[in-house]
Amino acid sequence: MTSALLAFIEFVIIRPHFHCAGFDPTTLRVGPGGRIDMNKPGSEQTDTHTSPALGVLMLDVLGTTLAAAEREVLGSPVVGGVILFARNYANPQQLRALCDDIKSCNPNLLIAVDQEGGRVQRLREAYTRLPPMHAFAKLWEQDATQACYNAKSVGWLMAAEVLSAGIDMSFAPVLDINTELSEVIGDRAFGNSPQQVSELANAFMEGMHEAGMATTGKHFPGHGSVAADSHTDLPIDTRSFAQIQAFDLAAFELSKANLDAVMPAHVIYSQVDSHCAGFSTFWLQEVLREQLQFDGVIFSDDLAMAGAAAAGTIEERVDAALQAGCDMVLVCNDPELALAAKSHLEALEQPANPRIGRMLARNRWEREMLFASDRWAQSKAVVDAMLGDNHAG
Repeated sequence: MTSALLAFIEFVIIRPHFHCAGFDPTTLRVGPGGRIDMNKPGSEQTDTHTSPALGVLMLDVLGTTLAAAEREVLGSPVVGGVILFARNYANPQQLRALCDDIKSCNPNLLIAVDQEGGRVQRLREAYTRLPPMHAFAKLWEQDATQACYNAKSVGWLMAAEVLSAGIDMSFAPVLDINTELSEVIGDRAFGNSPQQVSELANAFMEGMHEAGMATTGKHFPGHGSVAADSHTDLPIDTRSFAQIQAFDLAAFELSKANLDAVMPAHVIYSQVDSHCAGFSTFWLQEVLREQLQFDGVIFSDDLAMAGAAAAGTIEERVDAALQAGCDMVLVCNDPELALAAKSHLEALEQPANPRIGRMLARNRWEREMLFASDRWAQSKAVVDAMLGDNHAG
């Protein structure tokens, strides 16, 4: 019997019977004699965990290979990371070569991507098509236990495939709550209540951690209750702090044990602070650091987005984000702004940040061995069943 068939039997027939909170699917194993080892390290993994201090700027590159000028930029001590987009991907071999080239500029550069699933998935061809997080929410309403099991399986699958490319992290999961007001969030959300979102997100993050990837919850303290899209506009949320705390913020608080990083929203919560959350000492210092006792990494959202423009020039945006408490600032899809941010940080002699290195990959997966593994087959069967097809990975 093939491992893929065993995985399908495991998913369809031997449905796990555990409660969502605190479940342990690693007790379900099929391998020799009909068991899959859900948590076996295996020779396909290599522990590469290090925690160096990194430069505070994350930027992007233009194409599928590095230009000489880009290599020079990536060698700057203030540059600590690179975020990849769909335009940087042609095939798995090219992507691995690109990541290796980026690391040759500085072996500790943090390489990131948005690989949430659904409509936000930068790596598509030759990678498993992932369901939107709303699919877990729909299943949760029928069978919360199965939904959490599936979320953990897909979190592991996403992370392992991304790590196999030489990428360190995906900016996931979304912890925003779907109120049907925000189209930019919409089906990216795990549900419409703090409990639903946190239970499914925690399961997803447990899978990411088992694969060897750090997690990032976004968009703090919650983007789901505004209609405007912060990529093109400046959303303003007029609710009170008490309302936000009891609803959106609760999803983050219930998920904090599995959070390695947080990304704040380019949203102004006008009854609370006049600044966007990502530029707000109230949200980042008083609420996130002090009230929630969060000691992980804080990434700014992209400072080239329209929602960040209210903070002024790119230099002013960088300063405001860092002073508010961001550990790393992102400037994407605007090379001129990215270079200006780099020059500004170099002029300030901005020191490296020791927190950021925690986000580097804990494990590396060899692609061929990963795709031949029992756990990949099992997790892929979960995805195929959710999507209702046999879409090839």
